[in-house]
Parts: sequence; structure tokens; C-alpha cells
Amino acid sequence: MSIIKQKLSGIPEGSAALFFIQIFATLGFAILYSTLVLYATKKLHFSVKEATAIMGVFGAFNYGLHLFGGYLGGRFISNRNLFVGGMVLQVLGCACISGGTVMQLYWGLALFLTGSGLNVTCINMMLTQRFTPEDNRREGAFLWNYAGMNLGFFIGFSAAGYYQLQEDYPSLFIFATIGNFISIVLAAVYWKTLKDRNTPLSLSTPTEFKKKMLVGLAVLFGLVPVVFYMLHQAESTAQIILAIGGLVALTLIYLTVTHADLRERRNMSAYLVFTAGNVVFWTLYQMAPTGLQLFTVSNVDRIVMGVEIAPQWIQNINTFVIVFGGPLMAMWFNQLRAKGWNIDVSVQFATALVLIGIGFLVLPLGIMLAPENGMVTFKWIFISYVFQSIGELLISPVGYAMIGRLAPAKYQGVMMGTWMLATGIASILSSDFSGMVPEASDGLPIVTNPTYSHVFGMLGWGSVAVGIVLYALMPLMRRLITSGPANDQQAEVL
Repeated sequence: MSIIKQKLSGIPEGSAALFFIQIFATLGFAILYSTLVLYATKKLHFSVKEATAIMGVFGAFNYGLHLFGGYLGGRFISNRNLFVGGMVLQVLGCACISGGTVMQLYWGLALFLTGSGLNVTCINMMLTQRFTPEDNRREGAFLWNYAGMNLGFFIGFSAAGYYQLQEDYPSLFIFATIGNFISIVLAAVYWKTLKDRNTPLSLSTPTEFKKKMLVGLAVLFGLVPVVFYMLHQAESTAQIILAIGGLVALTLIYLTVTHADLRERRNMSAYLVFTAGNVVFWTLYQMAPTGLQLFTVSNVDRIVMGVEIAPQWIQNINTFVIVFGGPLMAMWFNQLRAKGWNIDVSVQFATALVLIGIGFLVLPLGIMLAPENGMVTFKWIFISYVFQSIGELLISPVGYAMIGRLAPAKYQGVMMGTWMLATGIASILSSDFSGMVPEASDGLPIVTNPTYSHVFGMLGWGSVAVGIVLYALMPLMRRLITSGPANDQQAEVL
């Protein structure tokens, strides 16, 4: 017992509380992420195109609001207040969705998405504030925080699958409501401990703080009807988001071409290439709760050793690969680098795209080898998720770290925001491809399998092709990612 107390005494105050808060804060998102399309199509009788369009906007807003949430928390409300306020909206959202009507779904999603999109950044900010800049325990704390998030996903996916098999959606969303409410209780218990430290807002006078708080709360709650309206116009909203993405891309290209510092211009050029690959990867990856899940429900034999596997449980394959495969991959890469292998960001991006492409290409193979009834053997969807998850391990951890290395100081905020926007764009594109899959009423698996095979094959070969292009560009990318002297006018202009 004394050893445990000694270990706990070495952890900055509040870090352990944030680990448990992260678990319960993740539950609601995990349940909605894995169930929204099934609930909309099976219970509320949305078409596949309508349901996947809503899911696309859901993903785009969730990622897009993260960056704004960090700004709102640090300068107007405080990260602690915004986190709790966001969780209150999530609780209200899940409770509203449990009512079971279309209108309650839209209002529930608007409440939940506003809260989730804005408060995810807050918990990371509260955690990093527990440490001084020179404290080397920060990395370990974030690993534990990441583990807590994955544990929350595991519990959420497991509960979602259980209630899905019972077709008891009201109880599922009440479960999410209770889970999110527990995170509020934990935050209240450790309220003083989780106080913001060293933020622009902390320098405000009491009068300034009250004024900023009112502005922040007005923004927080004012966003709900805006999101509600945009969810109602999901297809139009998706087109607007894509248009914004195109304008941001053109702006970054212009900034890159006109940037004076040659070394930084090269780094920015490399960033643009990686961003394009990032969009391709996450477009396929975010098919998991949409097109892939619909395929799994209708066209995959989910009886394994006499047990029916709920579609949401399949997404826990990803959780296991991330939790257990991450440390193993890190050790393996360290061994390869010790032997002289150059495992850099270019290798990881290209390999991730090839692996997720293979993950999709095994599905047409499974369809081709399916028995006469057309039901695909479960092992093929299992293999697909394993390949996708290994790809995530390669690309996800290095993405944000890469921005810190490649972005010039004055563009770091813009480039970080663009990286998150790219993931939102991928969510929209993923919903478009998922909208191409057959409706459940279109026929038996043997009838709908050809369409699924075409969509998965097109996506898989496309991703593999982009990965091969990145392999071919690897020498160029390594020249672009240079730490040589700035303003080297003698260097080759690329």
C-alpha cells in the first residue's frame, strides 16, 4: 500500500482525476459514433443517403469545433467551465435522443455535437496545465489519458452492441446520459484542483472575467440552434464545408508559394502533400460507422462460435489493436532504427495508406469467396479492421507532431486548424461514398454484394495508388523536410 501511495504522490494533482473523467466523457461520443447511422436507418427509417449525410456533418463539426473550443476555453469561459458546460449539453443531447422521434434526434444531436465539439480540447488543456514546461512526466500522463479515452470507447462500443442486439435504443441513450453525467460529478468533486493555470483568461480582472464569461456562454448555447439548422440541411452544409476546405487549400498553396524563407517553404510544401494523404486515409477510416457498418449488418455472417457479434463490438478490434499494438510497434520501430532503417514520417504515411487500402481490398475478396447465400464470412471484416487499425497507428500519432516541425511559427495555428479541417472534410467525403451503398431493402446479400464490392474496391485501390505515389515521392519529401539553414538562396528551388 505504501508503494501505491508513493506512486500516486508523484503524479501531479488532478492528473488521475482527468484519467477517470476522460473515460466517462468519452462514453456518449462512442455510443453515438457507433450507433447513429444504424439508429437513423433501422429505427427512424432514414434512407442510407440521409443517415450517412448526417453522420458526415456530425464528424465534420466535431473535428472543426475542436480548435474553436480551445480558443473559447482559454480566452472566454475557462477550460474547466467550458468542459462542464459542454458535458451538460451532451447529457441533455443524449436524453433528448432517447425520446425516439426525428425532431428529438435533431435537437439531441445539436446539443450533443456542440458540447462534444467544444469541450474535447479542454480536457487536454487542463491536463497539460498540470505540468511545468520542463516536466518530463507530461508524455506519460497523455499516454494514460489516451488509454482512458480508449477505455471509454471500449465501454461505449460494448454497451452499444448489447443494446443494439436487444433493439433497445432508449436504454442505450439513457446509458450514455448517465455515463456523461458521471464525468460532470467527477469534475465537480475535483473542481478546485482542475482550475485553469497560465491562460490569457487567468490574467483578467474579475469584471473582465464576468464579461468574457457572458460572451462565452452566449456563444456556447447560441451554437446549438445553428448546428440544429445545419444538421437539417446536411447535404447543403456538406457542400459548404467542402467549399471552405477548397478555399483554405488554395490559401495555403498561395502562402506556400509566396513564402520568403526557402527552408520553410519546402517544409510547407511537404505539409501540403501529407495533408492530401491525410484526407485520403481518414476518408476510408471514417467508413467504419457508416458504409462498413451497414455492410456488416446486412451482408456479413456475424455468428461466431454460436454467438451473434453486434456490429458495434467489431469496432473494438480497433481499440485492442491500438492499445496493445501501439507499444509493440514503438519497440519494433526502435529496433529497426537502431539497425539503420529510416522509419520517418514519409514511410509511415505511405505505408498507412497502403495498409488501409488493403483493409478495404480484402472485402471484395471475401465477397467473391462468400457461399451461395452471399453472406460474407466474419473473418474478412475482422482482417479488414486489423489492417485499418495498424494504418491508424502509423499515421495518427505522427500527424500533429509533424505540424510542429513543418509549420513556420506564424502559420502554426492556421496549419493545425487546417489539419483538423482536413479530417472534417474526410468525414464529408466518407459520407458521400457511404451514400453509394445499397439500402437494406434493395435485396438479399447476393444481390447487393456487387455494389459493395465495387465501392470497397474503388476506395481500396485508390488508397493503395496514393500510397505508392507517396513511396515514389519519398526522396523528394525527404529533401523538402530539411532542417538546413534558412534563406539558403543557393539551394535548389523545388
